[in-house]
Amino acid sequence: MIAITRYRVPDEESGGFAEGMTAVLAALAASTGFRSGRLARTVDDPGLWALVTEWDGAGHYRRALGAYDVRLRFMPLAAFAVDEPGAYEVVSSA
Repeated sequence: MIAITRYRVPDEESGGFAEGMTAVLAALAASTGFRSGRLARTVDDPGLWALVTEWDGAGHYRRALGAYDVRLRFMPLAAFAVDEPGAYEVVSSA
């Protein structure tokens, strides 16, 4: 499964956000079931970011988000999250 979480980040917060979310990604990468991840920023709207991760299953993803180290790093950044569904079942791939 993949998880896509989008963030609306003001320009003045972008440097700290990128650094903090990179630490979140590193903490997630240490979790069981983690396959890959990346932090991205749109080219057309620099205030819109996305954290995209791939997992062996939804259970692994949810357990990883509940880990103390991940929560500690993620909570200060969660206020920037866009409120929308973020867990996707892969239906097709190439």
